[in-house]
Amino acid sequence: MQTALKAKLSAFMFLQYFIWGCWYVSLSPYLENTLGFNGNQIGLAYGAFAIGAIISPFIVGLIADRFFASEKLLAVFGIAGGAVLFALPAFKSFGTFYPMLILYCALYVPTLALGNSLSLTHLANAKVDFPRVKMLSAIGWIGGLVAVNFVDGAKSPIQFQIAGAVSILFGLYSLILPHTPPTKTGADVKLSEILGLDALALMKKPSFAIFITCMFLICIPLYFYFVNLTQYLTDLEWDNVLLKMSFAQISDVIFFLFLPYFLKRFGYKKTIFMGIACWVARYFALSGSVGAGELMAPLIFAAILLHGACYDFLFIAGQLYVDEEAGERTRAAAQGFIAFILWGIGNLIGTFLAGNVRQNHKLDVPDAGLDYDWAAIWQLPAWGALGVLVIFLIFFRDPKRSAA
Repeated sequence: MQTALKAKLSAFMFLQYFIWGCWYVSLSPYLENTLGFNGNQIGLAYGAFAIGAIISPFIVGLIADRFFASEKLLAVFGIAGGAVLFALPAFKSFGTFYPMLILYCALYVPTLALGNSLSLTHLANAKVDFPRVKMLSAIGWIGGLVAVNFVDGAKSPIQFQIAGAVSILFGLYSLILPHTPPTKTGADVKLSEILGLDALALMKKPSFAIFITCMFLICIPLYFYFVNLTQYLTDLEWDNVLLKMSFAQISDVIFFLFLPYFLKRFGYKKTIFMGIACWVARYFALSGSVGAGELMAPLIFAAILLHGACYDFLFIAGQLYVDEEAGERTRAAAQGFIAFILWGIGNLIGTFLAGNVRQNHKLDVPDAGLDYDWAAIWQLPAWGALGVLVIFLIFFRDPKRSAA
């Protein structure tokens, strides 16, 4: 029974992240090269996902938890989201495209929380089985990148059409998932509970407060990678950009397997420190790649392949740290709070600044065929991440339980 369930949930995760992988990475070259949007507008467009993340807790907390079965809501969001994705290419001005993208993100982002919650509800041994099921999300992301790369769709609206078709399939597939009725039918849900604000009491712990502060600060340089890397490689006229960027998710799977060993051997502080340090190394590698001749490609590939350590050692390890610090009573609130910080407010600020910095470094006259001062663009998040690394190293203390 559990074997069939795990297979169903794995396929669900694959489809869910296939959709995201189809458009998120290639959005930047499509907006700049096809629609002619500027850097500020592209940063705002990426921030649409953050707005979806801010809206998501209200949808999940006020609607999903109280009135509707999760699998039915997933079906509605998937089919409606697919319809919006098919409609997106018709909107070619920023004033029309941006609101539609926000609408789509408001439909997609809640599926992430709903899917995780449904999986954790039905898996008999969630701590062991959920990470294995979740690993298919990285494979799905790779699948989306490879599919769009195969049809040379990075600058084409076909990326939204592929994502839309898979989104409708995802919605229909959700109907075969286990029935998951609302957990708080008839209950009054407080705003503080929806946003995870009940976890604010944890901020009284100095190390937890430092951790949350550092996680918020690292989001500012973090999104420079997602907003700008695809356009950088497009500017360099690389072939098969999306395929090459999919190596990041291969790295993600590998480092995910190493994460339990690192946490056991080094504890939270050293593991998270390595995660932040990898972001520093990634951006200095990208900055150093500009005009580096034969070293350019190796430095860029190094930056891409660092993704697993950047993501798993920082965010997955961070979520496990929050889970341990919160305990049973405030666990859900604490996870909601960190998600709100990372994917909501942090994402919104980070993507806006990434787009703004890119626009401010656009060259009046292309230099060596490049339209932007990419060395300067990459140096800013490198130094920012280094500053966060120093703060974390000095002030964060490992919880005693993890050291044991």
